[in-house]
Amino acid sequence: MPTELQQLRAALDAVDVELLDAIARRQKLVAEIGDIKRRAGRATRDFAREKEVIDAARARAVAAGVDADLAEDLMTRLIRASLTAQEAARVAAERHADGRRVLVIGGAGKMGRWFTQYFQSQQSQVTIADPRPVADAERWFPSWQEAGLDFDIIVVATDLALTGRILAELAAARPSGLVFDIGSLKTPLRDALHAAAAADLQVTSLHPMFGPTTRLLSGKHMIFVDVGCARATAAAKELFAATMVEQVDMQLDEHDRLIAYVLGLSHALNIAFFTALAESGEAVPRLRTMSSTTFDAQLSVAREVAAESPSLYFEIQHLNEFGLHPLAALSDATDRLLASVQSGDSEAFAELMRNGSLYFES
Repeated sequence: MPTELQQLRAALDAVDVELLDAIARRQKLVAEIGDIKRRAGRATRDFAREKEVIDAARARAVAAGVDADLAEDLMTRLIRASLTAQEAARVAAERHADGRRVLVIGGAGKMGRWFTQYFQSQQSQVTIADPRPVADAERWFPSWQEAGLDFDIIVVATDLALTGRILAELAAARPSGLVFDIGSLKTPLRDALHAAAAADLQVTSLHPMFGPTTRLLSGKHMIFVDVGCARATAAAKELFAATMVEQVDMQLDEHDRLIAYVLGLSHALNIAFFTALAESGEAVPRLRTMSSTTFDAQLSVAREVAAESPSLYFEIQHLNEFGLHPLAALSDATDRLLASVQSGDSEAFAELMRNGSLYFES
């Protein structure tokens, strides 16, 4: 005879199956709704509807004696999964790159793989050019010269130093298709990009402000830097028209000045944070036993930064001609914080916090 505990666990298993079956039924409905939206020309995301769903879930949770935050978290995850599925379906259905021949130079890299998969989802014929073999590639060549230039779209997804050289070589080779890089910085590529534009290439410059594991582009940003060929920039934007990515226009110098804060400063802060931890002698598991919400959040971000490519992050710091000022400002702020604590100057400490509060309110 099953024990009472075994019976309850079996009942719980049955409820879990019901939950998963209900989620599957929900996903089917989501797919139908997405198809109707697409055919009607309506946007994939409806913020008012999302709020309505979450508010209703919280209200039902309270009535049922369930934690409202749990209900909101569950519905938020389901909505995100729904949006991901709808966005993927729309990209595949609208196929803004349908049938086009695409060359991804550096396609074995993380972001190169992302662009490869993105274009493949639109039934594009994707060729990868990279010294590193790609086992599952439809077409692979160890260099772009061997792949040739007979492509509708050429994506340069290599490190910055190599990207500059490739763009300069492409300017001399004069391919007829759309050409764009995805570099994290633009000023090191300035001369090569302008040379390509002067050679009448359909050239523009993109910066995807998201990582290679990104599936849903809603809430993400794609920066477009027009380097003198408006037609190319418009064509690049059209490639992502079916997605929910936020398209941002920037000038080349403005891009790097802002990136010095958005990437450079945030990276530096996290590198300093985990360096201080690593050299403290205190183990992370021990710190976690007494950690706070703030510490856990910072630790999570710092862990992700520590796992990134040191060469890429050094490029972002070293090659940005606007990068030193934010780093100097960070050093100065740390010195002022240290001085206020060492001297017992509570007013100076409070002033730092007041300035921060005012900044975020502006």
